[in-house]
Amino acid sequence: MESIIYLDHAATTPLDPEALAAMIVWLQEENSYGNPSSIHAVGRAARTAVDEARDGIAALIHAKYSEIYFTGSGTEADNLALIGVMLAALPAKTHLITSRVEHQAVLNSASFLEQFGVTTTLIEVDEYGIVDPDDISKSITEQTALVSIMHANNEIGSIQPIREIAAAVHEKGVLFHTDAVQTIGLLPVDVQDIGCDILSMSAHKLYGPKGVGALYIKQGTPVKAIICGGSQEREKRAGTENVAGIVGFGKSAELAATRIASDSARIGSLRDRMIGILKSAIPEIKLNGHPDMRLPNNINISLDGVEGAAMLMNLDRRGVAASSGSACSSGSIEPSHVLKAIGLSSELAASGIRFSLGRKSSEEDILRASEIYISLAHRLRA
Repeated sequence: MESIIYLDHAATTPLDPEALAAMIVWLQEENSYGNPSSIHAVGRAARTAVDEARDGIAALIHAKYSEIYFTGSGTEADNLALIGVMLAALPAKTHLITSRVEHQAVLNSASFLEQFGVTTTLIEVDEYGIVDPDDISKSITEQTALVSIMHANNEIGSIQPIREIAAAVHEKGVLFHTDAVQTIGLLPVDVQDIGCDILSMSAHKLYGPKGVGALYIKQGTPVKAIICGGSQEREKRAGTENVAGIVGFGKSAELAATRIASDSARIGSLRDRMIGILKSAIPEIKLNGHPDMRLPNNINISLDGVEGAAMLMNLDRRGVAASSGSACSSGSIEPSHVLKAIGLSSELAASGIRFSLGRKSSEEDILRASEIYISLAHRLRA
């Protein structure tokens, strides 16, 4: 394991040592086991820790403390955003708009809502996976309650024109949600600047722990709870809070706020170097996603004659951890829905490999990973 070149940060990032240290206090130290809903001293201490973490996450995205709601994951945050808004809007509003390249947490939430009479319009994307704000504007009807477009794609890294989309949506008096799971901690995110009403986040994408997410809900936005139980998270998400996980999330957000600029610049430079090496060695490699408006850590490539699953397996055997797309759907043998949506053939889509870099990625890592991919590509195409 020590020799593995880890290039799958879009799936999950390693837990930052400082976040781990903050969490351990709430896992094993005396009087660290309180329920944040309890009114005694032990419970109040836990509540303070949760509140301080909420402050840190709010500061990272320039939101108010009272607009951050903790969930169990980014997937749950997306579920709460779509299902919660649409249930609150029914029966007056029954229309939802999203795109064909969204994460399955959004697409499957939209499908789930069909049983309640909700209809969904899926917006097409261009060859780079980019949504045209005009297409969204034209699709809005009097029945539209919500538009949900991700900030940046988890597979191909394309960054959407999110401000323009939000403006087009609000011009029609409709709510706007963005899944920012891939951008929080990697790009500067300001909810005031974006103009979103709701925004999804996940701790384990910014060097925090797995099993903790959050939803920004702009004050006054109607969202119905989808988990029945107590009054935690101001009655938006029932269930005792994961204190240690939330503290780790808060610490990782605090650290990200100081590292975004330097991390993105360094990682982006390595990304560009790796893309250059691969395309120089194999000119016919196709870079999927927008060439410029893309996440600084994302490289998604397709190559005719190479089966993605075989490449991924061989990369793993040679000590390179990469992905064939979204980790949540990596067990599927179907070509990526994102690569299909941008116009790739089934064969070319099935060849897709995603390398995603992180804080600890080095020049040595990308040189070695490139060398291994190139060698395997020649062998698999022979």
